[in-house]
Amino acid sequence: MSDDHGLRRGLTNYGDRDFAVYLRRSFARSMGLSGEMLEKPIIGIAMTPSGFNNCHRTMPELVEAVSRGILAAGALPRVFPTVSLGEVFLNPTSMVYRNLMSMDTEEMVRAQPMDAVVLIGGCDKTVPAQLMGAASADIPAIQLVTGPMSTGRHRGERLGACTDCRRFWSRFRAGEIERDEIDVVEGRLAATAGTCAVMGTASTMAIIAEVLGMSLPGTAAIPAVAADRLVAAEETGKAAVGLLTHPRKPSEIITERSVENAMRALMAVSGSTNAVVHLAAIAGRRGIRISDARLNEISDETPVLVDLKPVGKGYLEDFHHAGGVGALLRELKPLLHLDCVDVTGQRLGDRLEEPLDWVDRDVIRCVDDPVSPQGGLIALGGNLAPQGAIFKRAAATEALFETEGRAVVFDSLEDLAKRIDDPDLDITADDIMVLQNAGPVAAGMPEAGYLPIPKKLARQGVKDIVRISDARMSGTAFGTIVLHIAPETARGGPLAAVRTGDRIRLSVAEKRIDLLVDEAEIARRLAGYVPSAHPERGYRGLYARTVTQAPEGADFNFLQHESTARWGEEGNG
Repeated sequence: MSDDHGLRRGLTNYGDRDFAVYLRRSFARSMGLSGEMLEKPIIGIAMTPSGFNNCHRTMPELVEAVSRGILAAGALPRVFPTVSLGEVFLNPTSMVYRNLMSMDTEEMVRAQPMDAVVLIGGCDKTVPAQLMGAASADIPAIQLVTGPMSTGRHRGERLGACTDCRRFWSRFRAGEIERDEIDVVEGRLAATAGTCAVMGTASTMAIIAEVLGMSLPGTAAIPAVAADRLVAAEETGKAAVGLLTHPRKPSEIITERSVENAMRALMAVSGSTNAVVHLAAIAGRRGIRISDARLNEISDETPVLVDLKPVGKGYLEDFHHAGGVGALLRELKPLLHLDCVDVTGQRLGDRLEEPLDWVDRDVIRCVDDPVSPQGGLIALGGNLAPQGAIFKRAAATEALFETEGRAVVFDSLEDLAKRIDDPDLDITADDIMVLQNAGPVAAGMPEAGYLPIPKKLARQGVKDIVRISDARMSGTAFGTIVLHIAPETARGGPLAAVRTGDRIRLSVAEKRIDLLVDEAEIARRLAGYVPSAHPERGYRGLYARTVTQAPEGADFNFLQHESTARWGEEGNG
């Protein structure tokens, strides 16, 4: 073994290199490893199990399968833990801790002696955190996702977390179903191990990881409980060993062209709005910036081809059995950069030349028969979002695409919770709900953008209303909702100037969200705005002081690549 690989890689510094090797081998022997095994190259396995992360319940068997593949290929697997983020178990939101997990991943990958690493994750923020960490550490890495849940059943209907969670809860709030039924449904929504069964953030990020080239072809959507998921884990372990002979660093895989491919796939699956923030953060670690103009160009050029919830009818297990990412990319082939290379060294163009035996066209449509002729997501500008906002048109009510309405403002999450179901709340279905102080600095950017329909309106049969905020929403959610408004309220963005009674105009055709108030009056209001205090100590203080806005990925400014070139601008397209 060479002097800078395997157990000799990144030696602890005692001022005596030979002693460091001797001491490290001695301690490694205490783990029951033979001298022969200690001479092998080392593949790290970043595992993320947690009693607070249901998505990662299958982690032990995935680790075992990856280890099996590594051993069979002639290397030594070494498992190590990192932070694990269970989406619904974290307060105030998992988004606050995504950057912490990315730092943990980056530093442990860089600090410990491994020649390559397998990153195992699945839950919403874990895959972006791992890809962010890998992009910064820049040693050969390969992503393995845990896979989606399989669906449950309720009274003859298929159910899957978490679009159906929201649908049933909305019906309960509207008085359409009783408490005893919602309690039964609670136990049928998340029926197996795995990530959410619909095209939410976890599924979207799994697809993005494959399209970027950071995970093995065909592995994004294999169900968590399927035997093929373990086969994929074993093959991932073997592929990681292959990276020793033909090293390919994340910097060679995550490029402007592969990021653009990932963005096209995001549009074609009508994926989660959160993926825009995560992809911006991953790309930002490599000095790539995504402009709103380029995002909109890609969206307008790229049809929605996948018919899954929350905007369609199917589930991730259907997508996998229909042909998965491979079938989707073959339809998008004329729009893709085919010279991109994945972790196996295969060019995308060569992969797409391989024949597929069958595609289910009820799930993955042909380009000449799309679900929608345009992509699911767009970026908005306008005086209310001078640095941009995101709108999921595929999940919205088309009749509300061109709306002017009266603002009904909630100045915080606490204010929202206090007043949303007040029967005396002054609101109609023609108004526009506005939530302030829910951005990265103010609140950690929670998934609060899916403001609930006020109970008084829900009981009148109102199913949708325009809602705007500097928050995020779950990828499993739906509605006419403007998100990620930047700058956020707490940074003194124009959203801070909105008052109840103001007029707001949304135009999807013009890709704008505007506050119809005189600019001088907006400036006067903002001049008097005083942001709420944020935490000063510990990680939360660090987060509030250094987190960027949504268009930069809500990453820490000191973790982003030094390059400031913007993708799609100044000739960098």
